[in-house]
Amino acid sequence: MKKKHHFSPSDFVPLKKDEKKTMPPNKETKKHKTPKKHTGHTKHQKPTSEKSETSEKNNPFSKNNLKLGKPKKQAKPAIEKEDDAKMPLNKYIAHCGICSRRDAIELIKNKKIKVNQIVEVNPAVRVNENDHILYDNKRIFPQKELLYFLLNKPKNCICTTSDPENRITVLDLFKEYESYRLFPVGRLDRNTTGLIIITNDGELAQKLSHPKFNIKKVYQVTLDKNLEKIDFEKIIKGLNLEDGLAEVDEIAYINPKDKREIGLQIHSGKNRIVRRIFEHLGYQVKALDRVMYAGLTKKNIQRGTFRPLEKKELIFLKHFK
Repeated sequence: MKKKHHFSPSDFVPLKKDEKKTMPPNKETKKHKTPKKHTGHTKHQKPTSEKSETSEKNNPFSKNNLKLGKPKKQAKPAIEKEDDAKMPLNKYIAHCGICSRRDAIELIKNKKIKVNQIVEVNPAVRVNENDHILYDNKRIFPQKELLYFLLNKPKNCICTTSDPENRITVLDLFKEYESYRLFPVGRLDRNTTGLIIITNDGELAQKLSHPKFNIKKVYQVTLDKNLEKIDFEKIIKGLNLEDGLAEVDEIAYINPKDKREIGLQIHSGKNRIVRRIFEHLGYQVKALDRVMYAGLTKKNIQRGTFRPLEKKELIFLKHFK
């Protein structure tokens, strides 16, 4: 049985502090001796102690081997490390900032991508920058400069890169960054407000959207009537919806005197999951606001505005498990 308690949005899980980054010691390269002609006298070099080096190497508590609190070394993006390296087509599309690798698979299967003027339907085919990759009949290239923003999404704004009905999208708030091919991560429906990430980093988008990483989201829910105790208990136990079991990580009344205000923590990425949980029990959601996403909060971000992610926040997002 999950514990019940009362909290407010300010009590939700704070951003974890990143661990102090330490650089690994430089590996000393051994100088190879080259044979010299005998000149009648020799230079004596100080012998190195193999025993000392071995004991240092095998000692887990030595300064050079101590790993406590040391984060994994962040590798450079593939496009910087090996421009000519082949990679799967869906990964290449993600590097271009079109979408995540997962969404790129759907683009490819829906015949939206051409490789060297031929429609390609295999996401695993390997390509590089020497190939002509077309999306919407325009050649795409890996992004060299990656951008990351935290947006407090307003109401009546949709989380897509474009809309055939000409409705306002989140990218309309980023007109000055149009050339960077930004897209939203952690999508919300049109009438839901709160936090989403806007980026052109397809690899990060893949991580944040993949179910195995269990990204936690915290919502403030306003209902049309008080949430009854019996329904409160049902939500804690889990509800069987049309697409399977819907479970929450935590639920509580934000204000004990107003049982219409609910705080909910969940990691499910199912479409409209919070609204469907309450609709299943006969409640209408009057307002829904995401107050935390992946450990990030909307502190000091007014609705409809955004800010760049801080370096420590980006490190946290890329290295958390």
